[in-house]
Amino acid sequence: MQYIWPLAVIVFSNIMYQVCAKGVPSQMNTYASMTVTYGVATLVSIVAFFITSKGQNIFKALAPANWATVVLGIVITGLEVGFIQAYKAGWKVSTLATVTNGILAIALIFVGMFLYKEHISWTQVLGVFICLIGMFLINR
Repeated sequence: MQYIWPLAVIVFSNIMYQVCAKGVPSQMNTYASMTVTYGVATLVSIVAFFITSKGQNIFKALAPANWATVVLGIVITGLEVGFIQAYKAGWKVSTLATVTNGILAIALIFVGMFLYKEHISWTQVLGVFICLIGMFLINR
């Protein structure tokens, strides 16, 4: 269960993410939307911290933050803006996530291989080709 529940949270959250990103009003400034989104996310995170921290000091908990924590905030903003703008440009919810995740899956194989020295198997190579075929078929 420890292995499965995070996957379920990710899948459910991704579904809701796509529905919400597509639901951002087209006339709303994307960055105004992001301000509301991250304001809510900040409040939820603070409340969750205090619920799960068992009296830990929030400032001490923030002390180990490094470059990755800061850059993650920047790249998450890029993800949000990219998806919202893609939906505003007319992408369908049924294809945008599939196409971006297919490209992401292929790119991460190479990231894993070159940055983390992970081994790439012939099965993964076959998976890359299947992803490419799938993306071609989805966009026909």
